[in-house]
Amino acid sequence: MDTISETEVSVNDIIDCTVRARDLTQHKVRDIRQVTATLRILALNALIEARRAGDMGAGFGVVADEVKAISTQVEGLSLSLASELGGEIEALEKLAKDMALQAQGSRLMDLSLNAIELIDRNLYERTCDVRWWATDSAVWEAAANPSADACAYASSRLGVILDAYTVYLDLWLCDLNGKIIASGRPSVFRAAGESVRARDWFQKAFDLPDGNAFAVADITTEPLLNGAQIATYATGVREGGRADGKLIGVLGVHFDWQPQARAIVNGVRLTDSEKSRSRALLVDANGLIIAASDGRGVLTERVPLDTRDRKGGHYIDRAERLIAFHKTPGYETYAGLGWYGVIIQES
Repeated sequence: MDTISETEVSVNDIIDCTVRARDLTQHKVRDIRQVTATLRILALNALIEARRAGDMGAGFGVVADEVKAISTQVEGLSLSLASELGGEIEALEKLAKDMALQAQGSRLMDLSLNAIELIDRNLYERTCDVRWWATDSAVWEAAANPSADACAYASSRLGVILDAYTVYLDLWLCDLNGKIIASGRPSVFRAAGESVRARDWFQKAFDLPDGNAFAVADITTEPLLNGAQIATYATGVREGGRADGKLIGVLGVHFDWQPQARAIVNGVRLTDSEKSRSRALLVDANGLIIAASDGRGVLTERVPLDTRDRKGGHYIDRAERLIAFHKTPGYETYAGLGWYGVIIQES
């Protein structure tokens, strides 16, 4: 009974095999042509000798003619073999390469999807956190009555949260004018008293319909957090902590983006040989790189993806690189921000 080999066979093994078959065919055809060339020379020499022998060599001349004719036929067959079989092997090699590209492209697309799904699940939790913490009595009481004691207590409560949730840089409670009245790390970041009225996340949170809604801003750097890269989620703080209460403030939570995102792109399961020639990226809806496994181009470089309105796929770009991508699918109630997981692989 035949046994199944324990050796893993890849499409590249098939490609290598077809290349060897092509080379072997070409080599053997050259050998055949050399033999037929030798036969023609022998036949020519035999004809010369037959003519010298006159009538006595006539029969030998007939044989020499036949040898010459056969050698010509063999050469024709060898040329036909080289052309037809070579063409078939070339077609097989192309099919194998296309198969390898499809398999590799699909694999990298799946890895891109996995990366963007991981960040989606992570950020979904941030949307839950900000809406939950906005209902903390210390938070809404400080927003309703921003006395020094109330704000100090709110800051201490936000600090307790930060001690438990290390993925945040800081949490800010703002009044309706955008002034920060309490923060979780006042000894680290001197944000209290500063205005964030012009920040995108504050403006969005200010316009939310109720406490069940949240706002989110694109990845950016924050001067008040020493220029750190952040993902900010915000919601309205409402009277009595009720979802339908009157808006009395805004809570913004600043996710420590860089180390969390870097862990995801560096954790993409590429082989050792792939890592040196691949970039794993997260890009926003405008193609701006917001995380990169090689650390290059973050918030400065754009990737012009040729998605052709597909959620996921792969293609070869003009630089002969394999580009695989997948759009954020969202997670539960978090629809995502139109980001993509992307892997760029050199050939």
